[in-house]
Amino acid sequence: MTCRRCRTGAGKHLILLREEDAMEPEEKVSVHGGHSGQFCNHAVDSLEEIVKAYIARGFAWAGITEHAPGISQELLYTDQREAGLTPELLYERFGRYMVECRRLQTLYAPQIRLFAAMEIETYSGYQLFVPALIEAFAPDYIVGSVHFVDDINFDYSPEMYHRAAVKAGGIDRLYLRYFDQQYEMISLLRPAVVGHFDLIRIFDPAYRQRFEHPEINKKIRRNLELIRHLDLILDFNLRALAKGADEPYLTESILRLAHDFGIAVVPGDDAHGVADVGNYFADGVTRLKRYGFTTEWRKPVAG
Repeated sequence: MTCRRCRTGAGKHLILLREEDAMEPEEKVSVHGGHSGQFCNHAVDSLEEIVKAYIARGFAWAGITEHAPGISQELLYTDQREAGLTPELLYERFGRYMVECRRLQTLYAPQIRLFAAMEIETYSGYQLFVPALIEAFAPDYIVGSVHFVDDINFDYSPEMYHRAAVKAGGIDRLYLRYFDQQYEMISLLRPAVVGHFDLIRIFDPAYRQRFEHPEINKKIRRNLELIRHLDLILDFNLRALAKGADEPYLTESILRLAHDFGIAVVPGDDAHGVADVGNYFADGVTRLKRYGFTTEWRKPVAG
């Protein structure tokens, strides 16, 4: 039998996963999930198929958090540009997403509580663009994410990450810019959920040591203090495990700080297709319980 965490043969990881898989968490939820191939170029399957998977896998509630439409042709995701999409087409598609999500919300209300939400970006102009999107589409809540630093989509590939680091003046400076942009976004938009707080580590094998860098650690603490002050939710994003990482976003040191600060942390599968729904949920619950977090999950509400 193969261990899902390390992709090797049976061993100590397998024993741990068997224990975790045998657990029955109080309630299955996803505060950040539900990307579908119907409305996202780097996802698969229809939104209804994904919703049915949440129901079949026993979820009590799920936030469907599709990406906001792009602000300009230059700042689209690479896969969107390659598909020949434009900001106008993406805006229209997001409108269809909201209509479909509301339909499914009503249709499946007896079986699951769905949130029709939106994951936003922090590229140039977002300060006016995102509030306009919120007014136009009235999502149930927003997930505040940072995938762009200084207008470079750093998490798309190692090459893009390197470009972002060079532009910032090195990896340490990239981290500092990331956490400054995140702080600005949280202060301005007050998202109900802060998405994958430490995504900046994605292509940095030395991230654990880097988080201890005095300047970087100071900004992490500052951002967490703001999240606590605003009483927001941190996304415990399990998709990192599906991509081969040995811990979710949040890393252990930040998870400990979040607990010390009394911040609500809620699992998000960040599903990009039916096969992703609920992945590593038991693992995530085990980790959260280990650090003393409650599993009476807070539901997100719009600010």
